[in-house]
Amino acid sequence: MSSDFEGYEQDFAVLTAEITNKIARVPRLPPDEKKQVVANVEKQLEEAKELLEQMDLEVREIPPQSRGMYSNRMRSYKQEMGKLETDFKRSRIAYSDEVRNELLGDDGNSSENQLIKLREERAHLLDNTERLERSSRRLEAGYQIAVETEQIGQEMLENLSHDREKIQRARERLRETDANLGKSSRVLTGMLRRSARV
Repeated sequence: MSSDFEGYEQDFAVLTAEITNKIARVPRLPPDEKKQVVANVEKQLEEAKELLEQMDLEVREIPPQSRGMYSNRMRSYKQEMGKLETDFKRSRIAYSDEVRNELLGDDGNSSENQLIKLREERAHLLDNTERLERSSRRLEAGYQIAVETEQIGQEMLENLSHDREKIQRARERLRETDANLGKSSRVLTGMLRRSARV
């Protein structure tokens, strides 16, 4: 099962990297190419959602004691998906404004055109900031996974230690039982000998 999850994970990482790259390019592409890239990103976002659904189903099949680590990773991926959708909406707003200006015959020197350029620059800055935030969240999720893995290891060691103590106590009881049986056997042997003499 974990191999299936990791396979979906790799596909999701590759797909989201492609989407991020395309979203960053949208405001700076020629109109015809922008339309094609926007349609392609919409399709890839749907594919990413389907991958998340498959990963979610895989996590539900994991035993509860091991599910926490994968659940944290899923939360991180869903947050990343939400950010991608937000970035795409911002990119499409800038794209729609530019298309409208072209239909109106704007010569590129108007204050509205300048406003579009400012929006593109702002979207670019926001994109860089959000990339840093996503990287930070991934590092935090990785640290959390490491902590949880260590906790699971400690719990397993504690369980093994308890089991060893139980086995040792059982062995001690078995030795005591053997000793008591030996004493009982000697007493019965003595009684039989005395009765034979009588």
